[in-house]
Amino acid sequence: MAFRSVLSVTGADHSDQDVRTAASLCAEVGAYLSVLVMSPPPLIMPSPLLGDGIPEWPGQRAQAIARLDKRFRQIEKFSHDIASLEKTSREMHKLLRATWRCYDVDIANCDQASVGEAVRQRALCNDLTIVGPALLNDINLGPLVINGSLFDTGKPVLVVPEGAEATLSPQRVLVGWDSRAEASRAVREALDLLSAAEEVRVALVDPVATWTGSGAEPGVDIAAYLTRHGARVSVDLLPSAGKPVATVLAQHAIDTSADMIVMGAYGSRRLRERLFGGVTRWIVRKPPLPLFLAR
Repeated sequence: MAFRSVLSVTGADHSDQDVRTAASLCAEVGAYLSVLVMSPPPLIMPSPLLGDGIPEWPGQRAQAIARLDKRFRQIEKFSHDIASLEKTSREMHKLLRATWRCYDVDIANCDQASVGEAVRQRALCNDLTIVGPALLNDINLGPLVINGSLFDTGKPVLVVPEGAEATLSPQRVLVGWDSRAEASRAVREALDLLSAAEEVRVALVDPVATWTGSGAEPGVDIAAYLTRHGARVSVDLLPSAGKPVATVLAQHAIDTSADMIVMGAYGSRRLRERLFGGVTRWIVRKPPLPLFLAR
């Protein structure tokens, strides 16, 4: 599909690198950019329960003072976070006015449990979410953004690691294919990219020729589908030699000078953070390469 509206999520304490990357991608394809600046604070201490109000005096005076001091520090932290968000928002407006005029900037100050929902609401009304280097390296905010934008919406995510030459007009694309619904969704979401590329290589790792699953001739069906949409496709059948599939695909992408990898994202709700960590480790350990994920 064509990307006409893109979401970029960044932290209040992040650099402007991720937003610059997203703005550059939007300018490349003429897309609208929505920026969400987030600063999830610690959970605010709940109000005292009935009967747990003013402690006995003076025996628990020290405890009361400590409790009030803790509440004051939490309120002070909250005020600081809001000020930081507003400052970052002003900086984003200034940056985008000079680089890309089709944009909006929003802020969200919420607890850890609400980050995913805040991102989900915005990702639902955008075509693509960009996960840049700063967010990718934020182990607290990054997994929550992935959960909200990728798993809870069905919308695609483009992961752009440090040093990657990100583009929404890649010339050489590697598609990781295994005949699963997630891989099919990734291909469908990236169809415009694939149709416009000079070369699309569909890679299958240790495929088994059967009348079900990968088919009698693995890769032929998805290659025919892409060809009907104007893509120039070749099929690569790769042995794993005992290596993880992700490692084989990454190395093959490097060997074929791919500009991007397109693949399905897998994992139950309990495995989401593990997936994020796996993607992070995979990108960090390999030469930088954008990764287009859908589920």
